Amino acid sequence: MALYTQEITYHVGGKTFKGYFAVDQNNSGLKPGILIAPEWWGRNEYAKGRAEQLAKQGFAAMAIDLYGDGKVAETPEEAGELKGAARNEEGAIEARFMAAYAALSERADVDDNQMSALGYCFGGAVVLAMARAGKELKVVASFHGVLQTETPLSKDAFAGKILVFNGADDPMVTPEIVSDFKAEMDAADADYELIDYPGVLHGFTNPAATAKGKATGMPLAYDEFADTDSFARTLSALNS
Repeated sequence: MALYTQEITYHVGGKTFKGYFAVDQNNSGLKPGILIAPEWWGRNEYAKGRAEQLAKQGFAAMAIDLYGDGKVAETPEEAGELKGAARNEEGAIEARFMAAYAALSERADVDDNQMSALGYCFGGAVVLAMARAGKELKVVASFHGVLQTETPLSKDAFAGKILVFNGADDPMVTPEIVSDFKAEMDAADADYELIDYPGVLHGFTNPAATAKGKATGMPLAYDEFADTDSFARTLSALNS
């Protein structure tokens, strides 16, 4: 394997955004493209590591920048400010996602008919929003993401597969929220699967989550089984 990584710059509304691209150069031919929408911390080392992990599985992956200039937060306060600024700018999240989509799909080594999106925490909400908006994505997978929305999925709006991986003990995603999400998906006749991991908290795919939770007082904890299982299930859907 010859892992190749590159920072890809794209522009939205006069601002510069920096995606982190990874691909196995020994894997010839067109490769399915995967966009990775990061946790509210931004496009940090964890998000970049996920891009590299997927590249090793034969995909052309890019961790996208939702804040601009590759900004990364170190504290919940910083993350909240960056996330809030992005969400408060009307249409910004969709525009930034689609600019990243274009930057990846236009590459000569990417099969633009095989585009998918994975999102973690805040990024989970982002990729679910793209599914609800009917974007052309084969698979949308949310890991410990926000499930609520003011714009529920309409019937026949999204043709792809939706995967949701949730920690059953995550206080940010109550059983009522899970129930409402399932009702939304059922009403839209969506092709979806929701896996609720018993005893698992928020941030379960990130090995740094437990230490981060202790440092910040947030309900974060890594769970090896949930991390491994959710990734394996996602790979299965991506390769189907």
